[in-house]
Amino acid sequence: MRVHSGGDRQLGIDRLSFAACDALRDRGLNLFEGEGIAEQARAVKSKEELVLMQASMTVCEQACDAMQQYLAPGVTENALWAQMHEANIRLGGEWIETRLLSSGPRTNPWFRECSMRAIERGDLVSFDTDLIGPYGYCSDISRSWLCGDKPNDAQRRLYGAAYEQIETNIATLAPGRSFRDVSEDCWKIPSQYLSQRYPSLMHGVGLADEYPSIKHHVDLKDKGYDGVLSPGMVLCVESFIGVEGGREGVKLEEQVIITDDGVARMSSYPFETDWL
Repeated sequence: MRVHSGGDRQLGIDRLSFAACDALRDRGLNLFEGEGIAEQARAVKSKEELVLMQASMTVCEQACDAMQQYLAPGVTENALWAQMHEANIRLGGEWIETRLLSSGPRTNPWFRECSMRAIERGDLVSFDTDLIGPYGYCSDISRSWLCGDKPNDAQRRLYGAAYEQIETNIATLAPGRSFRDVSEDCWKIPSQYLSQRYPSLMHGVGLADEYPSIKHHVDLKDKGYDGVLSPGMVLCVESFIGVEGGREGVKLEEQVIITDDGVARMSSYPFETDWL
């Protein structure tokens, strides 16, 4: 602080333990919350960061492929998720933020972590990678697969709605657009899926989930804040579609870059478009 800040004794703290904060205060520093400031500073990625983030996504997609190849009736959710971890570590990745993989009736509502449940033929399997790959950058995509050969009509309807939400919402993104305008123009969730919606429409990503978090139109008043999309921002566009009390749900998510003239996808991992 003496070298870089002169007489300024104000220090923003991103994350630090209670004991260390007390020690800094004992040295006469005035501490302030700095996580939000740091996240806004990281919101626009440099060209070099985007190269590293793409390298992380390459590993993430190879890990997804390892899981999809391993998926079969009788495999437990934990064993399937272990394929993601193994591939990430083997290919130079670091860690994974969550264990968000579920199957069959555990897919609805969302946010159940993987368990020892054996996946059954005909089950939907949904997951969210939250993978911290090589160089410490996060790759955050979601896909839903079928353990079997042919989805039933209910599964096809859920998937079709989730895919429509993802594609519609990606199409709203462009540099210079405000978060509020994007939210207003996003896919209007049908009433039967509204109560189970994902908490945000899309969020920033970098070292992990980051600023911004763009909220649904119905949540803007209570939870939303405004801002402007800029070239170099990386966003994850979210969807969860499930009926309250229904057996299954579909989780999809796509990672994109805001460019000078629109948007580009960071992931090329396929969706199940042959179901539509």
